[in-house]
Amino acid sequence: MNGSCGRGCQRGARLGTVALRIGIVWVLLLFAACAPRVQEAGPARFNPALTDTHYLTADGLKLKVRRHVAANPAAVIVALHGFNDYRAAFDDAGRWWSENNITVYAYDQRGFGSAPMRGIWPGDERLVADAGTMIDLVRDRHPGLPIYLLGVSMGGAVALAAAAEDPPVAADGIILVAPAVWGWSSLNPVYRGALWLAAHTVPGNKMSGQGLGIVASDNLAMLRALGQDPLVIKQTRTDAVYGLVELMERAYQSAGHVKLPSLLLYGARDELIPKVPVDVVAGQLPPPRRTAIYSDGYHMLLRDLQAEIVWRDIAAWAQDPAAPLPSGYEKRDLRAALQPLP
Repeated sequence: MNGSCGRGCQRGARLGTVALRIGIVWVLLLFAACAPRVQEAGPARFNPALTDTHYLTADGLKLKVRRHVAANPAAVIVALHGFNDYRAAFDDAGRWWSENNITVYAYDQRGFGSAPMRGIWPGDERLVADAGTMIDLVRDRHPGLPIYLLGVSMGGAVALAAAAEDPPVAADGIILVAPAVWGWSSLNPVYRGALWLAAHTVPGNKMSGQGLGIVASDNLAMLRALGQDPLVIKQTRTDAVYGLVELMERAYQSAGHVKLPSLLLYGARDELIPKVPVDVVAGQLPPPRRTAIYSDGYHMLLRDLQAEIVWRDIAAWAQDPAAPLPSGYEKRDLRAALQPLP
């Protein structure tokens, strides 16, 4: 009887193990069915090209471009917008720069603005590759001039990753404006787990930043205008946020491998990208590097009420990377400069 019970227990244990394995397989299949969605790039069928209004990618996407052309340019900036934004992010800065000897090209990155598959995460590899190709096309248009890759927030993460490639993007330097470097390494474990679970179970769910109480800028008129702009994404897919965090982690890990001169700009009142990862990245950037901390600056440094101070610093650095920044906000000890404000 005891032997019979033993055999029965063994059969029960085996059946339990099989059931557990089947359950695990079903859970994995469920997660696979709900995996984060990423745009699929088509095959390279075209020669990339740049017109006055569009950037044609190798796989045939037409990404809208906005140019601000200087009469006698001393330098050129290729500008990468932030998450959920688009090429218009640089309209005011671009006009000012073009009046101060710098030509600017800004384009809608994949998944944003007027680009196809708007709202679907394009993948960090494609964003980085697009930036590199755009630099090459702009260099062909402006031989002999220094070409800089400027990135705001998410665009800063793309620029960081591109500058750490082997070989790096063919720019003369990178300009990182409030770079998005809040990746997995810096996230609270609870947030990290919750985002992973959401991206793998309800990837298409949409969220907004309303109700979080985050102040992105002191320029309230500009923020209201963004709220009315149909090309600014207001509701974000969960898997797009997941993709952004992946990109931010890549940028965070790339800082020590950057192979180009850099200028990093950050607002002491930035409530979106925490100070600690920015401090880590700034400390890891190889020389020659320059950093500036704006005591009254928010996350949207190029559109804050004090934006012209930042525009002027960027223009000065682009025309002479060794010259002092006009604002006087350059800092060597970033950690001390980023102590909590009173």
